[in-house]
Amino acid sequence: MNATTPVFAGRAGVLGAHAALAVLPLLVADPYLRNVLILMLMYAALAQAWNILGGYCGQISLGHALYFGVGAYATSVLYVQYGVLPWFGMVAGAGLAAVLALLLGWLCFRLKGHYFSIATLVIAEIGLLLVHNWDWVGAAMGIQWPLGPDSWATLQFARDKVPYFYFVLGLFALTWLITFWVEDSRWGYWWRAVKDNPEASESLGVTVFRSKMAAAALSASLTAVGGGFYAAFVAYIDPDSVMHFRFSLLMVLPVVLCGIGTLWGPLVGALILIPLTEVTRSYMGGSGTGIDLIIYGALVMLVAVLKPEGLVGLFSRRKGASS
Repeated sequence: MNATTPVFAGRAGVLGAHAALAVLPLLVADPYLRNVLILMLMYAALAQAWNILGGYCGQISLGHALYFGVGAYATSVLYVQYGVLPWFGMVAGAGLAAVLALLLGWLCFRLKGHYFSIATLVIAEIGLLLVHNWDWVGAAMGIQWPLGPDSWATLQFARDKVPYFYFVLGLFALTWLITFWVEDSRWGYWWRAVKDNPEASESLGVTVFRSKMAAAALSASLTAVGGGFYAAFVAYIDPDSVMHFRFSLLMVLPVVLCGIGTLWGPLVGALILIPLTEVTRSYMGGSGTGIDLIIYGALVMLVAVLKPEGLVGLFSRRKGASS
């Protein structure tokens, strides 16, 4: 077999997967199902962004809802109060989230293991409480986006949600391509070394603290772009709708379920978990609140016991065995 054949097949598979996603809105006419597809891709992108820090670098953050909220609020405040187009607001939110991640990383990366995870969770909850009482960003009342004509400039599409699908597909493709590039780059090797053995990495010349900071900044900035998109998509945000701990969980669980530190784990996980969320919400209403999280927890425990590498790792192992 030619040595280039696996590479060509891999690239063809990537193009085929993205092409299949691109034609989905043409095959699905139901507005509700289109909405589910949009959320599914959004969480796939967010999970991939989290995967950079948690999967490749091994720093398990439980506070990524903070960066999601920063992106949502930066985009909303700049657009609603100052007339800045959401595109620029998302860039500003990404920059602000990166700076915040560097600041929090400077404080928290001295902690290890569960202590780091707990610290990120506590800081995110503090951020949620602050926004609840911050009048400049609407406090608990939130921010309502003004209605306007459908436009790519303002990212408002009231009549047809398909443009939102293609925007978030582009966001997912961006996060996937960045992760793909990082995997075989110098940074990717550094991050995996830090994840596997920080002390040995340091002795081999890897700057552990710098590597963690770079992963945190990149992960936070991509997460903030997702928050900016979500604000435009729903046209209304309040603290609980963009900064609740639930958002952090929905970024972590797809990765843990289907393959932490893998390229396709976040997408496969989102394909499974997000429709499950919508089904429980639709058919159980208020009485089903939290049922999806219970199911998620059961699935994660099952995978952790049977296949710790995740579902994607299971398929990869079978492929390797068959070859």
